[in-house]
Amino acid sequence: MRYRLLGRTGLRVSELFFGAMAFYERGGPGALREHRAMLDAYAEAGGNVVDTASAYGESESVLGELLTGRRDRFVVSTKYTISRDRRDPNAAGNHRKNLTLSLEASLRRLRTDYIDLYWVHVWDRHTPVEETMRALDDAVRAGKILYAGISDAPAWLVSRANTLAEWRGWTPFAGLQVPYNLLKRDIERELLPMAEAFGMSVAAWGPLAGGVLSGKFTGPDAPGAAPAARTRIDPSSLTPRDHAVARAVRRVADELGATPAQVAIAWTRSRSAAVHPIIGARDVGQLADNLGAVDVALPEEAIRLLESAAEFELGFPGDFIAQCEADPWVFGEAAAEPRPSA
Repeated sequence: MRYRLLGRTGLRVSELFFGAMAFYERGGPGALREHRAMLDAYAEAGGNVVDTASAYGESESVLGELLTGRRDRFVVSTKYTISRDRRDPNAAGNHRKNLTLSLEASLRRLRTDYIDLYWVHVWDRHTPVEETMRALDDAVRAGKILYAGISDAPAWLVSRANTLAEWRGWTPFAGLQVPYNLLKRDIERELLPMAEAFGMSVAAWGPLAGGVLSGKFTGPDAPGAAPAARTRIDPSSLTPRDHAVARAVRRVADELGATPAQVAIAWTRSRSAAVHPIIGARDVGQLADNLGAVDVALPEEAIRLLESAAEFELGFPGDFIAQCEADPWVFGEAAAEPRPSA
Protein backbone atom coordinates (compact mmCIF):
# COMPACT_ATOMS: atom_id res chain seq x y z
CA MET A 1 0.00 0.00 0.00
CA ARG A 2 1.32 3.43 -0.93
CA TYR A 3 0.47 6.70 0.80
CA ARG A 4 -0.52 10.19 -0.26
CA LEU A 5 -1.01 13.41 1.62
CA LEU A 6 -4.50 14.28 2.79
CA GLY A 7 -5.37 17.40 0.82
CA ARG A 8 -2.94 20.22 1.50
CA THR A 9 -1.86 18.77 4.84
CA GLY A 10 1.05 16.66 5.95
CA LEU A 11 -1.11 13.71 7.04
CA ARG A 12 -0.22 10.46 5.23
CA VAL A 13 -3.23 8.44 4.14
CA SER A 14 -3.28 5.09 2.37
CA GLU A 15 -4.39 4.63 -1.24
CA LEU A 16 -7.48 2.71 -0.15
CA PHE A 17 -9.76 3.71 2.71
CA PHE A 18 -11.66 1.08 4.67
CA GLY A 19 -15.38 1.63 5.05
CA ALA A 20 -16.57 0.44 8.46
CA MET A 21 -20.26 0.64 7.56
CA ALA A 22 -20.05 -3.16 7.50
CA PHE A 23 -19.88 -2.91 11.31
CA TYR A 24 -23.44 -1.51 11.34
CA GLU A 25 -24.68 -4.33 13.56
CA ARG A 26 -22.57 -5.57 16.43
CA GLY A 27 -23.73 -9.19 16.18
CA GLY A 28 -22.42 -11.92 18.45
CA PRO A 29 -18.85 -12.97 19.29
CA GLY A 30 -18.43 -14.53 15.85
CA ALA A 31 -19.36 -11.31 14.10
CA LEU A 32 -16.96 -9.31 16.26
CA ARG A 33 -14.14 -11.74 15.46
CA GLU A 34 -14.86 -11.29 11.74
CA HIS A 35 -14.86 -7.50 12.13
CA ARG A 36 -11.52 -7.68 13.95
CA ALA A 37 -10.07 -9.95 11.28
CA MET A 38 -11.08 -7.49 8.56
CA LEU A 39 -9.50 -4.54 10.36
CA ASP A 40 -6.35 -6.60 10.98
CA ALA A 41 -6.14 -7.61 7.31
CA TYR A 42 -6.54 -4.01 6.20
CA ALA A 43 -3.84 -2.83 8.61
CA GLU A 44 -1.47 -5.65 7.59
CA ALA A 45 -1.87 -4.56 3.97
CA GLY A 46 -0.74 -1.08 4.98
CA GLY A 47 -4.14 0.61 5.14
CA ASN A 48 -4.54 3.28 7.79
CA VAL A 49 -7.82 5.18 7.14
CA VAL A 50 -11.01 3.78 8.64
CA ASP A 51 -14.20 5.61 7.68
CA THR A 52 -17.43 5.48 9.66
CA ALA A 53 -20.27 7.83 10.68
CA SER A 54 -22.53 8.61 13.59
CA ALA A 55 -25.44 7.29 11.52
CA TYR A 56 -23.91 3.86 10.78
CA GLY A 57 -25.68 1.92 13.51
CA GLU A 58 -23.20 0.32 15.92
CA SER A 59 -20.20 1.01 13.68
CA GLU A 60 -18.54 3.67 15.84
CA SER A 61 -18.94 1.58 19.01
CA VAL A 62 -17.61 -1.57 17.36
CA LEU A 63 -14.70 0.33 15.84
CA GLY A 64 -13.87 1.91 19.18
CA GLU A 65 -13.63 -1.53 20.73
CA LEU A 66 -11.49 -2.87 17.90
CA LEU A 67 -9.10 0.07 18.07
CA THR A 68 -8.38 -0.32 21.78
CA GLY A 69 -4.63 -0.34 22.28
CA ARG A 70 -3.81 0.75 18.73
CA ARG A 71 -6.00 3.78 18.10
CA ASP A 72 -3.13 6.15 17.16
CA ARG A 73 -2.00 3.78 14.41
CA PHE A 74 -5.12 4.66 12.41
CA VAL A 75 -6.58 7.76 10.80
CA VAL A 76 -10.09 7.63 12.23
CA SER A 77 -12.70 9.25 10.02
CA THR A 78 -16.31 9.82 11.03
CA LYS A 79 -19.22 12.10 10.13
CA TYR A 80 -22.05 14.15 11.56
CA THR A 81 -25.28 15.75 10.22
CA ILE A 82 -27.79 12.87 10.30
CA SER A 83 -30.45 13.10 13.01
CA ARG A 84 -29.70 11.84 16.50
CA ASP A 85 -33.36 12.11 17.51
CA ARG A 86 -36.08 12.54 14.88
CA ARG A 87 -38.35 14.26 17.41
CA ASP A 88 -35.81 17.01 18.09
CA PRO A 89 -35.48 19.61 15.30
CA ASN A 90 -32.00 20.56 16.50
CA ALA A 91 -30.69 16.99 16.58
CA ALA A 92 -29.78 17.12 12.88
CA GLY A 93 -28.08 19.48 10.46
CA ASN A 94 -24.71 21.20 10.21
CA HIS A 95 -25.24 23.90 12.83
CA ARG A 96 -22.98 24.37 15.84
CA LYS A 97 -25.30 22.67 18.36
CA ASN A 98 -25.61 19.44 16.40
CA LEU A 99 -21.90 19.45 15.58
CA THR A 100 -20.97 19.83 19.24
CA LEU A 101 -23.32 17.14 20.56
CA SER A 102 -22.65 14.73 17.67
CA LEU A 103 -18.89 15.10 18.09
CA GLU A 104 -19.03 14.40 21.82
CA ALA A 105 -21.15 11.30 21.22
CA SER A 106 -18.77 10.03 18.52
CA LEU A 107 -15.75 10.56 20.78
CA ARG A 108 -17.42 8.46 23.49
CA ARG A 109 -18.40 5.66 21.12
CA LEU A 110 -14.98 5.58 19.46
CA ARG A 111 -13.24 5.62 22.87
CA THR A 112 -10.91 8.39 21.82
CA ASP A 113 -10.29 12.03 22.69
CA TYR A 114 -9.81 13.20 19.09
CA ILE A 115 -11.05 12.48 15.57
CA ASP A 116 -8.46 12.59 12.79
CA LEU A 117 -10.87 13.51 9.99
CA TYR A 118 -14.35 14.83 10.76
CA TRP A 119 -16.77 15.01 7.84
CA VAL A 120 -19.91 17.04 7.28
CA HIS A 121 -22.10 14.14 6.14
CA VAL A 122 -24.42 15.98 3.76
CA TRP A 123 -25.17 19.60 2.84
CA ASP A 124 -27.68 21.26 5.13
CA ARG A 125 -29.40 24.00 3.10
CA HIS A 126 -30.63 25.77 6.23
CA THR A 127 -27.32 26.33 8.02
CA PRO A 128 -25.03 29.12 6.78
CA VAL A 129 -21.75 27.61 5.67
CA GLU A 130 -19.95 30.31 7.70
CA GLU A 131 -21.43 28.83 10.88
CA THR A 132 -20.33 25.32 9.97
CA MET A 133 -16.79 26.32 9.04
CA ARG A 134 -16.30 28.41 12.19
CA ALA A 135 -17.67 25.60 14.39
CA LEU A 136 -15.35 23.07 12.75
CA ASP A 137 -12.41 25.41 13.21
CA ASP A 138 -13.26 25.82 16.89
CA ALA A 139 -13.26 22.02 17.27
CA VAL A 140 -9.84 21.89 15.60
CA ARG A 141 -8.49 24.58 17.91
CA ALA A 142 -9.88 22.64 20.88
CA GLY A 143 -7.96 19.54 19.72
CA LYS A 144 -11.09 17.44 19.33
CA ILE A 145 -10.69 17.06 15.56
CA LEU A 146 -7.53 17.41 13.48
CA TYR A 147 -8.87 17.84 9.93
CA ALA A 148 -12.24 18.49 8.31
CA GLY A 149 -13.94 17.13 5.21
CA ILE A 150 -17.31 17.37 3.50
CA SER A 151 -19.47 14.70 1.91
CA ASP A 152 -22.33 14.88 -0.57
CA ALA A 153 -22.41 18.61 -1.32
CA PRO A 154 -22.36 20.72 -4.52
CA ALA A 155 -19.06 22.05 -5.86
CA TRP A 156 -20.05 25.70 -5.51
CA LEU A 157 -20.73 25.27 -1.79
CA VAL A 158 -17.42 23.53 -1.12
CA SER A 159 -15.61 26.22 -3.11
CA ARG A 160 -17.31 28.96 -1.10
CA ALA A 161 -16.54 27.20 2.19
CA ASN A 162 -12.85 26.78 1.45
CA THR A 163 -12.51 30.32 0.13
CA LEU A 164 -14.10 31.64 3.34
CA ALA A 165 -11.74 29.49 5.36
CA GLU A 166 -8.75 30.87 3.45
CA TRP A 167 -9.82 34.47 3.92
CA ARG A 168 -10.66 34.16 7.60
CA GLY A 169 -7.87 31.87 8.74
CA TRP A 170 -10.17 28.93 9.49
CA THR A 171 -9.52 25.24 8.89
CA PRO A 172 -10.48 24.39 5.28
CA PHE A 173 -11.94 21.13 4.03
CA ALA A 174 -9.04 18.79 3.26
CA GLY A 175 -11.24 16.06 1.80
CA LEU A 176 -14.34 15.53 -0.30
CA GLN A 177 -16.41 12.33 -0.04
CA VAL A 178 -18.59 11.45 -3.04
CA PRO A 179 -19.98 8.44 -4.95
CA TYR A 180 -17.84 7.42 -7.91
CA ASN A 181 -17.72 4.39 -10.19
CA LEU A 182 -17.97 3.45 -13.86
CA LEU A 183 -21.75 3.68 -13.71
CA LYS A 184 -21.83 6.98 -11.80
CA ARG A 185 -19.31 9.48 -13.13
CA ASP A 186 -21.15 12.69 -12.24
CA ILE A 187 -18.27 14.05 -10.14
CA GLU A 188 -16.16 14.48 -13.28
CA ARG A 189 -18.34 17.44 -14.28
CA GLU A 190 -17.69 19.82 -11.39
CA LEU A 191 -16.75 18.13 -8.12
CA LEU A 192 -13.55 16.34 -9.16
CA PRO A 193 -12.06 19.37 -11.00
CA MET A 194 -12.97 21.54 -8.02
CA ALA A 195 -11.30 19.14 -5.57
CA GLU A 196 -8.16 18.99 -7.71
CA ALA A 197 -8.05 22.80 -7.95
CA PHE A 198 -8.25 23.13 -4.15
CA GLY A 199 -5.80 20.28 -3.58
CA MET A 200 -8.42 18.16 -1.78
CA SER A 201 -8.35 14.40 -1.38
CA VAL A 202 -11.41 12.60 -2.78
CA ALA A 203 -12.81 9.65 -0.85
CA ALA A 204 -14.90 7.70 -3.38
CA TRP A 205 -17.71 5.62 -1.96
CA GLY A 206 -19.55 2.93 -3.90
CA PRO A 207 -16.68 2.04 -6.29
CA LEU A 208 -18.45 -1.27 -7.05
CA ALA A 209 -21.84 0.39 -7.63
CA GLY A 210 -23.50 -1.58 -4.87
CA GLY A 211 -22.01 -4.83 -6.16
CA VAL A 212 -23.05 -4.46 -9.80
CA LEU A 213 -19.38 -4.23 -10.86
CA SER A 214 -18.13 -6.96 -8.54
CA GLY A 215 -18.73 -9.76 -11.05
CA LYS A 216 -21.62 -11.36 -9.19
CA PHE A 217 -23.99 -10.66 -12.09
CA THR A 218 -21.61 -11.68 -14.90
CA GLY A 219 -20.02 -14.89 -13.61
CA PRO A 220 -20.95 -18.44 -14.60
CA ASP A 221 -23.66 -18.55 -11.93
CA ALA A 222 -25.13 -15.17 -12.85
CA PRO A 223 -28.20 -15.96 -15.03
CA GLY A 224 -30.48 -16.30 -12.02
CA ALA A 225 -30.92 -14.02 -9.10
CA ALA A 226 -27.97 -13.58 -6.79
CA PRO A 227 -28.47 -14.96 -3.28
CA ALA A 228 -30.41 -12.41 -1.25
CA ALA A 229 -27.99 -12.63 1.67
CA ARG A 230 -25.07 -11.54 -0.48
CA THR A 231 -26.47 -8.47 -2.20
CA ARG A 232 -29.01 -5.70 -1.82
CA ILE A 233 -29.32 -5.37 -5.60
CA ASP A 234 -32.36 -6.88 -7.30
CA PRO A 235 -30.99 -8.40 -10.54
CA SER A 236 -34.23 -7.56 -12.33
CA SER A 237 -33.61 -3.86 -11.66
CA LEU A 238 -30.38 -3.77 -13.66
CA THR A 239 -30.52 -1.88 -16.95
CA PRO A 240 -28.88 -2.85 -20.26
CA ARG A 241 -26.30 -0.13 -19.50
CA ASP A 242 -25.53 -1.75 -16.14
CA HIS A 243 -25.03 -5.14 -17.77
CA ALA A 244 -22.87 -3.70 -20.57
CA VAL A 245 -20.48 -2.08 -18.11
CA ALA A 246 -20.39 -5.16 -15.88
CA ARG A 247 -19.50 -7.33 -18.89
CA ALA A 248 -16.76 -4.91 -19.92
CA VAL A 249 -15.31 -5.02 -16.40
CA ARG A 250 -15.29 -8.81 -16.44
CA ARG A 251 -13.68 -8.89 -19.89
CA VAL A 252 -10.84 -6.62 -18.75
CA ALA A 253 -10.48 -8.64 -15.56
CA ASP A 254 -10.14 -11.88 -17.52
CA GLU A 255 -7.54 -10.32 -19.81
CA LEU A 256 -5.46 -8.98 -16.90
CA GLY A 257 -5.81 -12.00 -14.64
CA ALA A 258 -7.58 -9.89 -12.03
CA THR A 259 -11.06 -9.97 -10.52
CA PRO A 260 -13.90 -7.68 -11.65
CA ALA A 261 -13.92 -5.93 -8.27
CA GLN A 262 -10.22 -5.17 -8.55
CA VAL A 263 -10.65 -3.74 -12.05
CA ALA A 264 -13.61 -1.56 -11.03
CA ILE A 265 -11.70 -0.16 -8.04
CA ALA A 266 -8.54 0.31 -10.09
CA TRP A 267 -10.50 2.34 -12.66
CA THR A 268 -11.55 4.91 -10.04
CA ARG A 269 -7.89 5.28 -9.05
CA SER A 270 -6.81 5.70 -12.67
CA ARG A 271 -8.89 8.81 -13.18
CA SER A 272 -7.12 11.09 -10.70
CA ALA A 273 -4.34 10.91 -8.15
CA ALA A 274 -6.71 12.66 -5.74
CA VAL A 275 -9.11 9.71 -5.59
CA HIS A 276 -9.04 7.21 -2.70
CA PRO A 277 -11.67 4.47 -3.11
CA ILE A 278 -13.48 3.45 0.06
CA ILE A 279 -13.61 -0.33 0.11
CA GLY A 280 -16.10 -2.26 2.19
CA ALA A 281 -16.48 -5.99 2.68
CA ARG A 282 -18.69 -8.60 4.28
CA ASP A 283 -15.74 -10.84 5.25
CA VAL A 284 -11.96 -11.12 5.15
CA GLY A 285 -11.93 -12.93 1.81
CA GLN A 286 -13.85 -10.19 0.05
CA LEU A 287 -11.68 -7.53 1.67
CA ALA A 288 -8.49 -9.27 0.55
CA ASP A 289 -9.83 -9.36 -3.00
CA ASN A 290 -10.62 -5.62 -2.92
CA LEU A 291 -7.21 -4.79 -1.47
CA GLY A 292 -5.65 -6.46 -4.52
CA ALA A 293 -6.82 -3.49 -6.59
CA VAL A 294 -3.67 -1.56 -5.62
CA ASP A 295 -1.63 -3.97 -7.74
CA VAL A 296 -3.80 -3.64 -10.85
CA ALA A 297 -2.50 -1.23 -13.50
CA LEU A 298 -5.00 -0.63 -16.28
CA PRO A 299 -3.55 -0.18 -19.78
CA GLU A 300 -4.95 2.71 -21.81
CA GLU A 301 -6.82 0.33 -24.11
CA ALA A 302 -8.50 -1.28 -21.09
CA ILE A 303 -9.60 2.12 -19.80
CA ARG A 304 -11.02 3.01 -23.22
CA LEU A 305 -12.91 -0.28 -23.36
CA LEU A 306 -14.39 0.24 -19.89
CA GLU A 307 -15.47 3.81 -20.55
CA SER A 308 -16.90 3.06 -23.97
CA ALA A 309 -19.28 0.48 -22.45
CA ALA A 310 -21.57 3.25 -21.22
CA GLU A 311 -22.17 6.71 -22.59
CA PHE A 312 -21.10 9.62 -20.42
CA GLU A 313 -21.48 13.24 -21.40
CA LEU A 314 -19.53 15.87 -19.51
CA GLY A 315 -22.27 18.38 -20.22
CA PHE A 316 -22.23 22.16 -20.11
CA PRO A 317 -20.01 24.02 -19.42
CA GLY A 318 -17.27 21.37 -19.50
CA ASP A 319 -17.81 20.12 -23.03
CA PHE A 320 -18.44 23.64 -24.37
CA ILE A 321 -15.22 24.98 -22.81
CA ALA A 322 -13.26 22.02 -24.21
CA GLN A 323 -14.56 22.87 -27.69
CA CYS A 324 -13.58 26.51 -27.21
CA GLU A 325 -10.05 25.56 -26.15
CA ALA A 326 -9.61 23.62 -29.38
CA ASP A 327 -11.03 26.40 -31.60
CA PRO A 328 -8.52 28.98 -32.97
CA TRP A 329 -11.43 31.41 -33.36
CA VAL A 330 -11.65 31.62 -29.57
CA PHE A 331 -8.05 31.67 -28.31
CA GLY A 332 -6.10 32.15 -31.52
CA GLU A 333 -3.72 29.98 -33.49
CA ALA A 334 -1.03 29.92 -30.75
CA ALA A 335 -3.22 28.73 -27.88
CA ALA A 336 -1.40 27.97 -24.64
CA GLU A 337 -0.42 24.37 -23.99
CA PRO A 338 -2.19 22.67 -21.05
CA ARG A 339 -0.39 22.94 -17.74
CA PRO A 340 1.43 19.75 -16.76
CA SER A 341 -0.29 17.86 -13.99
CA ALA A 342 1.30 18.16 -10.57
